[in-house]
Amino acid sequence: MSDIDGAQAPHEPPIAPLFPDWPQYADRLVAAVRDLTPEQLALRAGPEHAPIWALAAHLAGARSYWLCGVLGEPGAETTPFTGPASGLGWEDDETHPRSGAELVWALESTWAVVASCLDRWTASVLHETLALTFGEVVRYHSRGSILNRLLSHDTFHAGEISQLLGANGLPAIDLWTRDRSKP
Repeated sequence: MSDIDGAQAPHEPPIAPLFPDWPQYADRLVAAVRDLTPEQLALRAGPEHAPIWALAAHLAGARSYWLCGVLGEPGAETTPFTGPASGLGWEDDETHPRSGAELVWALESTWAVVASCLDRWTASVLHETLALTFGEVVRYHSRGSILNRLLSHDTFHAGEISQLLGANGLPAIDLWTRDRSKP
């Protein structure tokens, strides 16, 4: 666990404006999986690859793991991943496929945790580092590196899901096209 608190420094703005597109990415991923049928959610690139539902659930579980389990941020209790430090969640059980509604809950509830951090954290806390020990190996992570990991993880798996959808004649996920009414 971390001994860093991520408290906002007085008079320092939050970092949310540094990640202006991430909320759009999160919304578009939710929209892409919301109405998929069980058969569509079961699509996979091959037998050794995860199905769409597991990719989306894994993405959500990683948010909870890193922010709540590793950094100790609040909110895990509002997600399907109430024991995030364990590294095990329902996204890891392929014998129990998840529905679009369950994925929406996982994605939206973990996005709320991400958004809360972006709204509270400031640039001065991004450099704060913690050590994670796995057996004999110690790895160091800063808050900033964890946010970069989560953003790239979200977009990586959204790309996988988008390819699976497109390859099966379903609408792909367009993360980047802007709504002209928004900046």
